[in-house]
Parts: sequence; structure tokens; C-alpha cells
Amino acid sequence: MTFFQHIHDRKNTRSVKWDTMETRYGIEDSSDILPMWIADMDFPAPPAVLKALHDRVEHSIFGYSFMCEECRTAVIDWQKKRNDWKIESDWLLFHQGIIPAIASIIETFTEKHDKIVVTTPVYPPFFELAEHQDREVIYSPLVVQDGQYVIDFNDFEEKLRDASLFIFCNPHNPGGRVWTPEELTEIVRLCSKHDVLIISDEIHGDLMIKPHRHTPLAKIAGAESDRVFTCMAPTKTFNLAGIQVAMIVATDKEKRDKLEKHALAHGSGMLNAFAPAALTSAYNESESWLEDMLTTISDNIDFASSELQKKVPGLRVMKPQSTYLLWLDYSRLDLTEDEVMKKLLFTGKVALEPGSKYGSAGLGYLRLNAACPRATLADGIDRIALALTNKNPN
Repeated sequence: MTFFQHIHDRKNTRSVKWDTMETRYGIEDSSDILPMWIADMDFPAPPAVLKALHDRVEHSIFGYSFMCEECRTAVIDWQKKRNDWKIESDWLLFHQGIIPAIASIIETFTEKHDKIVVTTPVYPPFFELAEHQDREVIYSPLVVQDGQYVIDFNDFEEKLRDASLFIFCNPHNPGGRVWTPEELTEIVRLCSKHDVLIISDEIHGDLMIKPHRHTPLAKIAGAESDRVFTCMAPTKTFNLAGIQVAMIVATDKEKRDKLEKHALAHGSGMLNAFAPAALTSAYNESESWLEDMLTTISDNIDFASSELQKKVPGLRVMKPQSTYLLWLDYSRLDLTEDEVMKKLLFTGKVALEPGSKYGSAGLGYLRLNAACPRATLADGIDRIALALTNKNPN
């Protein structure tokens, strides 16, 4: 596990996580602030991926590239092995990323002023993309039950009645909830009843904390699978976000044809020259790296949950069942979000994400990224504890 304990200096590498905090947080100098915000690991990519990319660079010609049948097979084999989900090659559409994939589905299958349902708190682009395309966002807040989020199905169904689309986070970001097959079946039933299409964002689907297992929504949808667009990628799994490659799985040929037409209309069909090499080497050769990384993450989550709740009385941690993100409930600390953020940035010198970013249902929470070496995580916990137990205004 020493591979995941070495601290790499990422400053001045054009890293969004490390080099954009001044603009993101409105501060003059972030040189002494530890970033633990955006979902970006501080671990190097798997050795097999690095070798594949080195080999691609060594070739020295970076012309137009395409996602070949080997790429499709790598995705198909991975889903069969990891999730026992059999998908067909024709069902796969490749895209530059999950966010542009979701945007293309919204634009293709809904009209201006259509209603789109999201269950908050949730990944901000879900509602931001809809709003930017002049759709009406309908919020169905999740409910905390026994320390985990659950769907209020009565409210959810009410919100579906006039909706065209539901954008679903499976597993959940920021809470890390792994939805059960029973919950997924109910989602499909209700969306079918009200004729609502579903985007299932499954980018965190490989990041399961044992003993939890991921269930693709389309896998259990049966005859209703044609209403589901599954968005997934190797980028979160293997820390390859900058490579920018994702997939849409759509079982309905007519819907695929419409998405392909949309891609042609927007000139968005071609991926970068490194995407095929990164994807195939990740899925075909890097499973052992993933298993070791997940063990590291699981240990980090246990450590962080224990230490934070011990060092910051009143702080509660929603322990994730998946992802490397911790959702911290500070509502008992009698602090506003503005006060908390100032304390973190100016006293603790640590950057976390404010819960309101994930919708009003996220007020009173912070999101912490635990995908880093243990020494970095311990430093971050000490900074958080210093900030939240300090009695000074800032």
C-alpha cells in the first residue's frame, strides 16, 4: 500500500484542485491552504495506464483517434465481471465526460420549461445543467434515516407527476449511499408509471466500500431499460479525469440515433488521442490497483470518521458506503455556513466544499475528500479540528 502513501507535489501543475483555490474561494493567497474539496484523488494513476500513455506519447503522432472495438470490449468485460451486467456493444456511445453526456441527453430528450427532478443534496451539475438549458428543476429532498440518506418515495412520486426526466446519482454523491435493488426497482416503477426518462450517473459505481456492491439501474430495469440512460466512466475510478472519456449506455436504438445526431450537430463526437489507451489499460490491466486503492480508501474513511468525531464534539460523519467522500454534519455546532467556511480557510487553512453547493438540502454539511495519503488526511483532520473548535469569529 506504500504506492498510495507517497505525497506528490501537485502545485503549479495546472491542477484545478491545487491551483485554483484563490478564485474558487475568493481568497488572495492559497499557498498554505490544504485542498480537500473537489473529487480528485491525490494518487497516481495505475502503472498499466501510465505505461500505455507513455507508449502512446513515444509514438509521437497525435492524429484523430477513435474508440475501437477493443475499447468497447474492455467496457463490456468490466461491467460483466464487476457488476454481472451484460451490455451489448451497440448500446455504447462514447463522450468527452459525464457532464457533457448528461447535458446532451437533457437537450435531446426534453424541451425548454420541461420539469426535471433531482433528489438533493446532489452533485451540482444535475440542476445547473438543467437550469442553463431553461428547464424547470423540481427538488425532491432526501431524508436521513439511521445515519444514511433514503428517498422519500411519496414526495418523489408527487414530483414525478408532471416531469419529463429524473437525473439520478447511483451511487450517491455527496452522501456515498449505495442504493438497494429494492429502491432501484421502486424508482423504475414510479418513473414508468409517470412516463419519466431516467439518467443514471454511475461514475462512482466502481468505488464500493466492502461489503457493499453496485447495482446498475438499467440492469434491474427489465422491460423498462429503454427509458434509462446510464452514464459511466473510468475517470473517477482510476483518477483520470483530465483524460476526459465517458460512456452512455442506451438500450434503445432510436434514442441512440438521436444522441448521435445531437453529437454531429454539436461537433462533439470525437475523443482525444489518449482516451483509448487510458480506457483499455485501466479496465483490462488495473483491477488489482483498484482493489488496493479501495482498501486504502476504506481505511482512510474509518480513520477520518473516528478522528473527526473525537476531535470535534458535535460533528457527525455520514460514513460513505461508496466513493471516497465524507459528508460532515456540523449542524450541532451552532455555526452558519459562512462562519464555518471562514474558520476552515483562515484558521484551519483547509478547503472543503460547503453543503449548500449541493442544493439547500445540503445546508449544515461539508464535503471532504479522503482520497489522499494518510499523512495528508491526518493533517487535514487536525486543520478541521483547529478551525471548528476555535472560539474566535474566524
